[in-house]
Amino acid sequence: MDSHQATIVGRKDSENGEFEIVAVVKNPGANANSNENAANNQEITLKQKYFKEITNKMVNIDEIQVTGTGQIQEEFIRYLAESPQYKNAVASESTSNKMKDDQLIAHFAKHFH
Repeated sequence: MDSHQATIVGRKDSENGEFEIVAVVKNPGANANSNENAANNQEITLKQKYFKEITNKMVNIDEIQVTGTGQIQEEFIRYLAESPQYKNAVASESTSNKMKDDQLIAHFAKHFH
């Protein structure tokens, strides 16, 4: 996960299946804006929309591990903690370099096994 794209990895079969790419969610970012206040508001709105799109792809989770290149994963975990549907999910995060899809799948397979 970074501020522009989140790749969601999950299991084919919720309990015993292999991990796979479930979805990719993109955040185009704010448009150029001459007013700093308007730009900040647009950025916040787009980030909330981005987080909501990600959670729409995550159904019935008990545990989540978020990895990414910056601080966005920490903000996403706080967003989850404030969401009634995900507040009881066990969340962990790590910082990593951008990974290819197969590396990302291997990362989560190792984390959850």
